[in-house]
Amino acid sequence: MRNPVGTHVLVGKGLVDGAAAQADLLGCETFQVFTGNPRGWALSAGRPAEDARFRDLMGERGIRTFIHAPYLVNLGSPTASTYEQSAATVAHNLARAAQIGAEGVVVHTGSYVDPGGGDSAARHAAALRQVREALLPVLDAIAGDDAPWLLLEPTAGQGRSLCAGVDDLEAYLAALDFHPKAGICLDTCHVFAAGAPLDEAGGTTATVDRVVEIGGPGRLRLIHANDSMDVRGAAKDRHQRIGEGHIGVGAFTELFAHPATAGVPMILETPDSRTADNRDIPLLKALRAEAAGR
Repeated sequence: MRNPVGTHVLVGKGLVDGAAAQADLLGCETFQVFTGNPRGWALSAGRPAEDARFRDLMGERGIRTFIHAPYLVNLGSPTASTYEQSAATVAHNLARAAQIGAEGVVVHTGSYVDPGGGDSAARHAAALRQVREALLPVLDAIAGDDAPWLLLEPTAGQGRSLCAGVDDLEAYLAALDFHPKAGICLDTCHVFAAGAPLDEAGGTTATVDRVVEIGGPGRLRLIHANDSMDVRGAAKDRHQRIGEGHIGVGAFTELFAHPATAGVPMILETPDSRTADNRDIPLLKALRAEAAGR
């Protein structure tokens, strides 16, 4: 399938009886989950029998799944405990991805903080060194072809973002030596909030072109398909239903048509995308068919 379409689902009763069952009801061809508390540091060990059952079931159905790391992760933090727990959380989620057969783990690229009002450029450089020190050993440990990807998700530009929008990916990936298991998760709301012209004809195509220029072919592994409540460049991470925000449906048609997105799953994080009567999953499937027919 050129672009499987799905949404983020809740685990609830478990990976099989909760997440997979909900994904079935919604007509998901792919989906994303948290494997623990998204706003806490506790590391959930999982249940081996359920993990194996989920992995086998998704494998039989050919459904590609992803894990989203907790929101607290910030490898650029100057607070030692936050940095250490962030590194441990990323490594744990990658291990969980391997256990459940998930294709990758989405991690927000984080921010740097300069509470003393010092040299911002120096603080930014120091934060990227922290990212390197934390992630390179983890990436080296998952270097196998069948191992899950670490998927870097640029932020919307709020605060002192280490990687806001597409252009910042160059320095971030360079800090990781453009590691072959460091992939990209492109969130349409985030990059739009950071200034990408997704609301202009051809703007989405140009944005994906830039992603490929920076990362090389095959590094774009996942798209978070979200419209935006706010205007371009607002640096606000507020998702909206597809076509009801400031991005518009044209951007998603361009995504489906771009050669570099072939095979890349699109996962929604929009309001109501987990409800049985949601409009966004059918809409994305219709836009996919429209793009294929051109």
